[in-house]
Amino acid sequence: MESNELKAVVEALLFASGDTGVTTKQLAQILKIPDSNAELLLEELKFDYEQSNRGMMIIQSKQVYHLTTRPEHSSYLKMLLAMPQSTRMSQAALETLAIIAYKQPITRTEIDEIRGVQSDRPVQTLIARSLIEEMGRRDTVGKPILFGTSKEFLTYFGLTSLEELPPLSENVDMEELEQETDLFFNQLHPPDKEQ
Repeated sequence: MESNELKAVVEALLFASGDTGVTTKQLAQILKIPDSNAELLLEELKFDYEQSNRGMMIIQSKQVYHLTTRPEHSSYLKMLLAMPQSTRMSQAALETLAIIAYKQPITRTEIDEIRGVQSDRPVQTLIARSLIEEMGRRDTVGKPILFGTSKEFLTYFGLTSLEELPPLSENVDMEELEQETDLFFNQLHPPDKEQ
């Protein structure tokens, strides 16, 4: 792979890693290149972002690199977040919402175990849309946060209580969960809003 193509892959990996970020060592393993080459690619990409007046930038916190928005654009981002949500939620957010609705209160780790992938971003999306909320902390090591659906969840889907949720099959695997999630949201049809 040539340098520009490798930089494009690094950019995609930074974007996909979200809040977790990615280390030089992880990039080197994924791209099958020496750590020093991965570090050079990151520096080149960082330079490209700085020189081309883009809305994104690469920051480094300890050994982890993140793709983030520029601080000078924060007022615009706040306006976007304040706007009513009319876009459809991702499949990951819908799956996460269905898991929380049926298994609440539930920790993020438990959600990850059910989904088989990290759920940080879908959980943040659902919190931002006020569909879920923190319900306290589990009394175990680390005191993880418990999540549950909010009053807005009920209002959004036209429910008066959680007892009105459509029944869910027992022993659902991940493939079936996607089908169940589609059924779940097709049955609920939020009033005058896209899902």
